[in-house]
Amino acid sequence: MSEAGGGRGFGYSVPQRAPWSLVAATAALCLVSATSVWTAGASPMSREEKQKLGNQVLEMFDHAYGNYMEHAYPADELMPLTCRGRVRGQEPSRGDVDDALGKFSLTLIDSLDTLVVLNKTKEFEDAVRKVLRDVNLDNDVVVSVFETNIRVLGGLLGGHSLAIMLKEKGEYMQWYNDELLQMAKQLGYKLLPAFNTTSGLPYPRINLKFGIRKPEARTGTETDTCTACAGTLILEFAALSRFTGATIFEEYARKALDFLWEKRQRSSNLVGVTINIHTGDWVRKDSGVGAGIDSYYEYLLKAYVLLGDDSFLERFNTHYDAIMRYISQPPLLLDVHIHKPMLNARTWMDALLAFFPGLQVLKGDIRPAIETHEMLYQVIKKHNFLPEAFTTDFRVHWAQHPLRPEFAESTYFLYKATGDPYYLEVGKTLIENLNKYARVPCGFAAMKDVRTGSHEDRMDSFFLAEMFKYLYLLFADKEDIIFDIEDYIFTTEAHLLPLWLSTTNQRISKKNTTSEYTELDDSNFDWTCPNTQILFPNDPLYAQSIREPLKNVVDKSCPRGIIRVEESFRSGAKPPLRARDFMATNPEHLEILKKMGVSLIHLKDGRVQLVQHAIQAASSIDAEDGLRFMQEMIELSSQQQKEQQLPPRAVQIVSHPFFGRVVLTAGPAQFGLDLSKHKETRGFVASSKPYNGCSELTNPEAVMGKIALIQRGQCMFAEKARNIQNAGAIGGIVIDDNEGSSSDTAPLFQMAGDGKDTDDITIPMLFLFSKEGSIILDAIREYEEVEVLLSDKAKDRAAILKGKMIPSYIINSNPEMENEEQPSSENDSQNQSAEQIASSSQEVDLVDQESPEESSLNSHPESLSPADTDNAASISPSEQNSNPTENHETTSLDGECTDLDNQLKEQSETEEDSNPNVSWGKKVQPIDSILADWNEDIEAFEMMDKDEL
Repeated sequence: MSEAGGGRGFGYSVPQRAPWSLVAATAALCLVSATSVWTAGASPMSREEKQKLGNQVLEMFDHAYGNYMEHAYPADELMPLTCRGRVRGQEPSRGDVDDALGKFSLTLIDSLDTLVVLNKTKEFEDAVRKVLRDVNLDNDVVVSVFETNIRVLGGLLGGHSLAIMLKEKGEYMQWYNDELLQMAKQLGYKLLPAFNTTSGLPYPRINLKFGIRKPEARTGTETDTCTACAGTLILEFAALSRFTGATIFEEYARKALDFLWEKRQRSSNLVGVTINIHTGDWVRKDSGVGAGIDSYYEYLLKAYVLLGDDSFLERFNTHYDAIMRYISQPPLLLDVHIHKPMLNARTWMDALLAFFPGLQVLKGDIRPAIETHEMLYQVIKKHNFLPEAFTTDFRVHWAQHPLRPEFAESTYFLYKATGDPYYLEVGKTLIENLNKYARVPCGFAAMKDVRTGSHEDRMDSFFLAEMFKYLYLLFADKEDIIFDIEDYIFTTEAHLLPLWLSTTNQRISKKNTTSEYTELDDSNFDWTCPNTQILFPNDPLYAQSIREPLKNVVDKSCPRGIIRVEESFRSGAKPPLRARDFMATNPEHLEILKKMGVSLIHLKDGRVQLVQHAIQAASSIDAEDGLRFMQEMIELSSQQQKEQQLPPRAVQIVSHPFFGRVVLTAGPAQFGLDLSKHKETRGFVASSKPYNGCSELTNPEAVMGKIALIQRGQCMFAEKARNIQNAGAIGGIVIDDNEGSSSDTAPLFQMAGDGKDTDDITIPMLFLFSKEGSIILDAIREYEEVEVLLSDKAKDRAAILKGKMIPSYIINSNPEMENEEQPSSENDSQNQSAEQIASSSQEVDLVDQESPEESSLNSHPESLSPADTDNAASISPSEQNSNPTENHETTSLDGECTDLDNQLKEQSETEEDSNPNVSWGKKVQPIDSILADWNEDIEAFEMMDKDEL
């Protein structure tokens, strides 16, 4: 989604301009003055301890930045687990996340002004020289306009802002002659073609070298963008115009903001998440303050602070009133429908909304800022980090945490506003958790799952651009920083822009010409500075009094469960079984299920049904544990099936006499080589011994260099993969042991990992149901050597037969018969019953490994009420899939497996074709002309391959 970087921030001073414009930061000014009014609410932190924590932040930054420079530079980002750089195109694609990478040393540029904030001026000067010497902005790479703006353009402008400040001070950067600004201007012109739409909203992606809509650009066909993507440009573009005098940048950014304002839902004054860049129609009509919208609101208020245009403040206040009316449900912030704002759009929140309390501080609305921040802090204390998404009852929805800085940002601004040392303790907790759970030898690694503590080989540039900046400023006193931080405004990526830009090169009309508002509606907001006695009553424990009622808001959602765990520990017994730990092959777990009144039933198609009857539980507490277990299982299985769902893969038999005519629908694996991101794997097949692949193979010579066939059952999929990989196999096909199962009648099966790190598995693994697997086994019995192609979609037979002689029966094949053999693209979604989990007893793995980049924001897990427990209350991952655009992920394609017997019979009728001694050379024709239109055979697979924004 939009906020891969996701940072925000602001300074507290205002530019010196006409008195009417000073209201831009009225709240900010008053809040700063409040820091000296009181410091009660928590034990004061000594100057020495603050310095110690500040020095700890410096050491952490050195660890992250130093490892990037040593092991990754000039790559865009550091991969901290493997100690190497992430280079676009050389690592497996991560989808939209990689749109931030442009082969322009992203982390270095994003870190420039952080170096100065942390008093590393010598390192800053060296870094600027490296950027000028090494960075190329003319690469043939498709990048996100939004990410490139906030990270690279913002990073160059922030670096320029502090370079000229240091030069003016006279010690450093005396050689500097606006070189970073010239690079920023070059980049700005490269981004301008993205705005070539009738609406003025930019395309979401652009090619740095070729721009938009050229054949070599590979972009420009998109129709949709997120609101934050189009509305988070004005600070950087306006600053570029004010620095250079080229007004075109600010004009384009204003036009995009004007269009978004005009397209707001007039009755609710809310905006949606996704908008059509050509028509202005809302594509996704849910509205919140998190992913997809967040920095649009932020930039409206900050554009007023920096540019002094009254219309921006009016727009922000209009939106803010709607947010507090519909979205804010203290301490929660829940998405709603823009046309029916009283109706919640989902029952979970994403981590990016953690910036909002900081924005409320700038607004001057301190109470809800304290409330939401406290709720988020309790979630962090429960999980060590803020999960990418969590439910309204504070369970994990998406388990990743890519080291996002938004919560640290809001913590810093609340401390600036209140002076409450409580927020210093919060910052201390953040430092401890980063060092304890995320620190690795080569930097800091993102959390793959906050519940298990597993890592992801990822350290995003925003971690250095924002996290260390906010943490250092939290503990620094004014004399610890070599310049006045309050002379600058922070962008969404925490880059510093000087407030004096407000009075420089003002050749842009301040009045919005497209808005219906020609004069300000003074009743919409206050024009006077709020008194600190109103923000902070005489009670010195004001902030604490707001936090106190929320002290147990996270834990009290299931207090009995907490008591149950505590009782278990006191009695020496084990805590209740958690769904994420459950293994259906563990006899002890099965006994625990029985005690909780949960029955496990194996279905004919290989799946497992869980049913709870509370009356059968050993006690009322056990029944309650069983209900909680079922609720957790709903969440985990739902996430696995919907958020981790991968499209089907293809097993194509390419050897004689099939030559690619037989295509079998295969289920993907959540581990191993991803065939959608790598070249297909081709090889002969061989059965492994033992056939279940659950121990070291006794026939390694048979599978060496081949694709191993393994039977499902008796151990985890990942264990099978490791065993055949150790034997030298180049791939694996797991065949279902449930006789008669077929992709025609069963939902797509996806193989999960074993809850451990599966990065060691490097071969592709696919799953075939029994019917499809039998086709390969029968072919082996008939022809002995069978060669297959494992790929993300079926390949054109022209590619398969390239360089080979073509059998005459293929050349003379009837086009109508070809059409009959084409895989059907009919969408045959299978809605599982509410009593199924898409997992077998042997391969149950419900550790969710979902990806936020693949987010389907319209679905949510159901909960079971106590009234359900006497019935067959069971769980389904598929019945909750409410997003019609994702139906392909649970679709079983019909017709992909042509009837092998009929094919063989047809082929045997042609003696010339079936006789290996017959020469095919007599009928050889140019392969390209013969097979030019055979791509229709794989239309269904091509449809699955479409890239959605």
